[in-house]
Amino acid sequence: MNTINFSNTDSDTSIDQTQHNVVEEEISNVSMSVIVIMAALIGVWGIACLIGGLSGPDGLIGFGQGWISAVTGL
Repeated sequence: MNTINFSNTDSDTSIDQTQHNVVEEEISNVSMSVIVIMAALIGVWGIACLIGGLSGPDGLIGFGQGWISAVTGL
């Protein structure tokens, strides 16, 4: 009669663990890249908004007054 052995050997377990570690590392790299790219896009958008606010008809003084009134609520 033929029997099938389904037990894992130590080498199978170490290969599975190594593959698991590689996959975890790649997922971490992709996640970190997405976070950094999104942070950069938000920063660029913020700078563009500041430049737009400064180039408005009131200039730097109007921009400062508007910012202070927005922060203080006055």
